[in-house]
Amino acid sequence: MCGIYGMVALRSAPLHAPELLEQMGRRLRHRGPDDRRVMTRPDAAMGAERLRIVDPGPQGAQPCTDPASRIWLSCNGEIYGAAALRRRYADYPYQSRTDVEPLVPLFLHKGPAGLAELDGMFAIAIWDTCERRLVLARDRAGEKPLFYTRANGEVWFASEIQALLQLPAASSELDPFGLADLLELGYVLEPRTMFGHIRKVEAGTIVELTERGQQVHRYWNPGAIVTEPRSELEAERHLAALLEGAVRKQVVADVPVGVFTSGGVDSALLTTLARRAVHPEVLHTFTATFAEPLYDEAPHAASVARALGTKHVEVPVDERALGEAFATVADRVAEPIADPAILPTYILARTARDHVGVVLSGEGADELFGGYPTYVGHQLAPWFNALPPVVRRTVRRLASLLPPSTGKVPLEFLLKRFVADADKSVLDRHVTWFGTGLDQRVWNQTPEVAPRLLPIKDASADPLRQVMLFDYLTYLRDNLLVKVDRATMLASLEARAPYLDSELSTFALSLDSGLKVRGLRTKWLLKRVARTLLPRSIVRRRKRGLSVPLAQWINRGLKTEVDRLLAPERLRREGVLRERRVRQLLSEHRAGRANHARPLWTLLVYESWRERWLGD
Repeated sequence: MCGIYGMVALRSAPLHAPELLEQMGRRLRHRGPDDRRVMTRPDAAMGAERLRIVDPGPQGAQPCTDPASRIWLSCNGEIYGAAALRRRYADYPYQSRTDVEPLVPLFLHKGPAGLAELDGMFAIAIWDTCERRLVLARDRAGEKPLFYTRANGEVWFASEIQALLQLPAASSELDPFGLADLLELGYVLEPRTMFGHIRKVEAGTIVELTERGQQVHRYWNPGAIVTEPRSELEAERHLAALLEGAVRKQVVADVPVGVFTSGGVDSALLTTLARRAVHPEVLHTFTATFAEPLYDEAPHAASVARALGTKHVEVPVDERALGEAFATVADRVAEPIADPAILPTYILARTARDHVGVVLSGEGADELFGGYPTYVGHQLAPWFNALPPVVRRTVRRLASLLPPSTGKVPLEFLLKRFVADADKSVLDRHVTWFGTGLDQRVWNQTPEVAPRLLPIKDASADPLRQVMLFDYLTYLRDNLLVKVDRATMLASLEARAPYLDSELSTFALSLDSGLKVRGLRTKWLLKRVARTLLPRSIVRRRKRGLSVPLAQWINRGLKTEVDRLLAPERLRREGVLRERRVRQLLSEHRAGRANHARPLWTLLVYESWRERWLGD
């Protein structure tokens, strides 16, 4: 695990500002505080801040190079298939036991195409001195980040955006489409960022940059995976084997390993399978505790930990801790993420780092196996739309009379959103259900700068498959994985997601949606596997997820900051948000007439980001 960065002149010319490499490294040191190495020559410079996970000795430092110094290679992440690569290239003169060094003979043998074979989570940068090409690549799901910008005949790249802001041209322009993504969805769709001159290497792609131009090779297309018919028993057995294999691969490390737990089925499965591969006296589990009962899952997580005999650590999360986390994230992460769960995730990671170097996390399970209540909503929408118009109008009117709730995901909220949007197209209602709740009236935009969503290229007519694929390609990739990576790496902790294992993901994407959602039951197949390993009480628990009591926090501990960042005079001066609409949202929320926590949080995140990174 590392923070990687560098700059190359695509023509054979001296770099304009090689002295800025040191500043880039400092901006990424939280990703790798254990070691650093830089390689420089007049036309190229590359560095890596290292977090020691595998082969912690100095011989494992990056960037790596071959004996002839033809290529420089840095990799952020973990290559789970490294042992097989070492066997394949057994004659190569290795200098370390790391999972990264085998990528050198692989690239020398197969070039960029060889990177498509990798099994792992990774962001890779390779400078080929002979071909004068920079190769950038990311893993299939997008677990590890990589950004780049071009200016003055040079390409700069880094694991996080703030390292690239050392280049003045990179930070000079706000991307209006990135802003539109953030305000509608709560995150920015790759390859865009909030900065017009900075782009993100897309998940599952390899980018080659030369003096002649840029080529993008997509080696992973989940929408092209064909549904394969399987019996329930066959699918259950195959899933159980793949899941156990994924966990077994991902607990391999030269440092202690733990699991983020909630007491739900996803993390409980990971903990159970990790216990088979790691001695329970060594395996740690971590869970966040809240004073508000509706948000606190600590008792359920503790019961799983007791049953499995893990070293369990409960981490208190209150408004003071959340406020400190918010200030830290806003100051040190140059990407606005309107998912409040990044705050308790960071608080968890900060404590976990005192005990372990690696944690397993459950990202991907919901998108791949059908875990969200919105999927049930899509199942029910055709039934609701078939009702007589008078009945639908009556239901909508009755739902509107329900008083607003400040709970985690209250039934009142779900019912109101369902009846209001059930008659929309599948993707339109899905975006509405999953979005921020902000409409276009809240910001000053021109029609050509309207939010534009990624197309879903899936030949399937199954609407449930379409929305799960949409979530995999957007919400998982651009929100959840960004949240987990930035929050854990701020604490210098490596997070791994076994549900996103290559084989397991391919299998899940090939499953018929009827094996994932049945009637009102979500994650049907995954829970079938879980029933053989976990108590039924855990399997039957309603999905809750890690969240924050935003509605109350906005009116209490966060009130001063909300009022400052959303002050009318500030908004009028910036000219991006419509001050009158923002004031209406805030007054309705403060008076208890509506729960606008979600849209207000998005606006707060944007304004705090703008203040820190644009200097407004």
